[in-house]
Amino acid sequence: MKPSTSSFALNVALKAALLFVLLNLAYISTNPSSSLGRISAYNHLFPGRHRLPYGDNPERSYNLSLYNLDAMFASHEIAAGEKPVDEYRIVIIGDSSTWGFLLSPHETLTSQINRGRYQLEDGRLLRAYNLGYPVMSLTKDLLILVRALRYEADLIVWSFTLESFPYNKQLFPPLLQNNPAVVNELISDHQLTLEPLALQPSQPIWERSILAQRRDLADVLRLQLYGVLWAATGIDQDIPVEFPSRQEDLSADSSFHDLQPPQLRESDLALEVIEAGVRLASDIPVLLVNEPVFISQGQNSDVRYNFYYPRWAYDDYRKIMTQQAASRSWMYFDFWDAVPSQEFTNTAIHLTPTGTRMLAESIAAAILKVAEASR
Repeated sequence: MKPSTSSFALNVALKAALLFVLLNLAYISTNPSSSLGRISAYNHLFPGRHRLPYGDNPERSYNLSLYNLDAMFASHEIAAGEKPVDEYRIVIIGDSSTWGFLLSPHETLTSQINRGRYQLEDGRLLRAYNLGYPVMSLTKDLLILVRALRYEADLIVWSFTLESFPYNKQLFPPLLQNNPAVVNELISDHQLTLEPLALQPSQPIWERSILAQRRDLADVLRLQLYGVLWAATGIDQDIPVEFPSRQEDLSADSSFHDLQPPQLRESDLALEVIEAGVRLASDIPVLLVNEPVFISQGQNSDVRYNFYYPRWAYDDYRKIMTQQAASRSWMYFDFWDAVPSQEFTNTAIHLTPTGTRMLAESIAAAILKVAEASR
């Protein structure tokens, strides 16, 4: 005699529930979430990305922001395999200007350096990798630098601007907030004078389940799925046809964050993070770059260079960096005015393709100088 429809449905539901519980128990016991990000279709089924994944409009950019560092790096072209023997590998870290906001993948700083096909005297070809990531914070750059050192870099270029230096900016980026244990380890290892991020209390067993972590798992999966569209189109950013121009007329406010004139002090800046990065790189040369900024000619331009910087603060910052570089033997290049004002787009740090090319030429010349001197 056949079971009733209701009994059959109940049986199926109970088995499905049991399977779901068993899967979750297996997931909890093995805790694979930390290693799942390393499993990637990028650099295998489709090309690695030219820059770290970041985006607010996945449906149009075929990209998204996520906080799994393993998944982010596994999707990047730097993880494609062994370094070619004829490659002089340059890793460039920095903010959204380095990442290439409002630029296509082929217009970014690293792409324009690579297009120059610069070569060392020993025959190795300069190849730059874009590991910039939006939001200005030296500590965010340090976090990425730690990962970058796994990929046999011959030289690190660290591009920054004053807005990355205030202490109240250091732990602000969501990438750091969502990786508190790793960040706290950095703070401890390098004895940084930063307040450690609050760690979540030990998770109850159910919060380590597939169900509880479905958002993070979904992000990792979505990144893989968007790889198909990235491979087909080469699009990884939704660039609007029109966007607001960088601000020309400025406020008369002379403050910088909570600081007031007349003087910026070394203790106002997280110079210790730069020192930690140079120390961490060890024998790998680190080329420090003060990136170009927009210089306004508009209202109150006698008070401020641009939206970010009052003149007194930025001038003092440049003096401090020059002095620190000399006293600590840093390789430092100040390109603050290397790009004319018309080559900035929507902010005081984002460049047009032409402006990016100009900066790429300046940085490439500096790289060649440092590379040949360090041989």
